Amino acid sequence: MDNGQQMRITRRAYELWQQAGEPKDRDEEFYRQAARELKEGAKKSNDRQQSSLGL
Repeated sequence: MDNGQQMRITRRAYELWQQAGEPKDRDEEFYRQAARELKEGAKKSNDRQQSSLGL
């Protein structure tokens, strides 16, 4: 995983943590959720790109 991707995950995890009211001891949960969201977003983007190219 490159530094840029790791930073995006960290930022998103922080946003999720804040939205949840900044609960204690749930940092790993938010990090995993952020990683999952960004992975799914990248897959959808790739799928759309391939579809628009007729692949």
